[in-house]
Amino acid sequence: MMKKIATLLILLLLCVASVFALADSQPALLSEYWTEDSAAAESLNAYLLAVTDEASPDFIPVSDRIAVFDLDGTLMCETYPFCFEYMVFADYAMNSGSDTITDAVRAVAQEILDAAGGEKPSGMSTRQAGAGAIAYQGMTMEELADMVRVFKDSEAMGFTGLKRGDAYYKPMLELFDKLLKNDFTVYIVTATERNIVREVIRGTLDIPPSHVIGTEYGYTATSQGETADTDYTFQPIDQVVFDGSYNGENAKTSKVDAIVREIGQQPVLAFGNSSGDLAMEIYTISNNPHRSAAYMVVADDEEREYGNADSAAEKKADYESMGIGVISMRDDFATIYGDGVEKTEIIQTVKENTEDEAPAATEPAPTQEEMSGNDDVQYVLYLGTNDKDTNRPVFTQAEAMEKARAVLIRLFGGYTIQEAHGGWIGDDGTEYQEYTLVIYLSDTTEAQVHAAADELISVFHQSSILIQANPTKTDFYSSH
Repeated sequence: MMKKIATLLILLLLCVASVFALADSQPALLSEYWTEDSAAAESLNAYLLAVTDEASPDFIPVSDRIAVFDLDGTLMCETYPFCFEYMVFADYAMNSGSDTITDAVRAVAQEILDAAGGEKPSGMSTRQAGAGAIAYQGMTMEELADMVRVFKDSEAMGFTGLKRGDAYYKPMLELFDKLLKNDFTVYIVTATERNIVREVIRGTLDIPPSHVIGTEYGYTATSQGETADTDYTFQPIDQVVFDGSYNGENAKTSKVDAIVREIGQQPVLAFGNSSGDLAMEIYTISNNPHRSAAYMVVADDEEREYGNADSAAEKKADYESMGIGVISMRDDFATIYGDGVEKTEIIQTVKENTEDEAPAATEPAPTQEEMSGNDDVQYVLYLGTNDKDTNRPVFTQAEAMEKARAVLIRLFGGYTIQEAHGGWIGDDGTEYQEYTLVIYLSDTTEAQVHAAADELISVFHQSSILIQANPTKTDFYSSH
């Protein structure tokens, strides 16, 4: 009798163990923060069921389960009034009192604040990245993290009951967590500076710092001076600080390059929200040996968030035509930021001159006759290449062209440059000849041009750069 009871107990324990084992083998699925009829959640759950089932033809080995996420507008709020990086930069530029804050840097910060509650100015990503690199020059990674940590604890613009550091979309956090629970290796691939992102996500997203890929500012050692990295050995007394440069924005196909360089595997899942993420998404779903998928979060909720339903509808149609899924904030998110958070109003912050502060000097505005038929400004920069102190060339002509090209492509993404030669007679009667670069820039702003001029003056050791602002009309003509 005792043997029968013991046998039954063993069988019972085996059954219980089997139930728990079966429960453990079930994939973690989306449910908590998604609407009951969410098409996106249904699609994602079907995907997870298929790729984690060893009996499925779509099964993906754990080693190949790579997912990539954009940050701003995909995982967290991008509309209070702009992405986190813009706002922490603007706050630092306007309030820190750092001697790295030049007039050009402050102008970019003011442009961000002036546009609060409206459309993001064209070219702002490039201008902000360049200005941020200059603003944070000499700052250690720890000092940057402290700055970000304080800003995370401030109130989010446009909402009540929401801190900036908590402004994550709850459904996307659940998705991020469920992927980790299903043995996915997850990366953030963003246009935001990577050290800022590492601190922004600390305590919220459970991934190591090495899984953050973003725009990267240049570094130097505190005792390094002008010595190149390849010629300098880091010393015990040194600290790593930002050197005032940046290596180009991590957006569009740069994201694909970064994935290849830093991950070394094609992702099977990609999540974004804008044109800057599209290349990453197309790369993920193109010629992939595994079942792959890409999704775009569309900001179509005008009640709980600062979305635009009409614009989102157009984007949705475009994305779906490319085989990219859509996650609708309005239709798929049961909640966005959680209970107790309400949308209010973004109040524009515009800098006003005080009694002791004279208005900034400006060029006379073009007359109506001058501007008739024109809707753009072309900036022409005349960059000399002789040292301001010695009047001797700073670089060879080939080196000068390459140095200027590197600055311009990083700050503007496009430019036209011509070679010229000038000459003059000095006070001592000596005749000097100077190789000059003539740079043409369109679709930009005076603040961005000044930021570029500041960098070129430093690189070429000039006292000044001649800048012309010419009203013009731009038209990309094609006969096809």
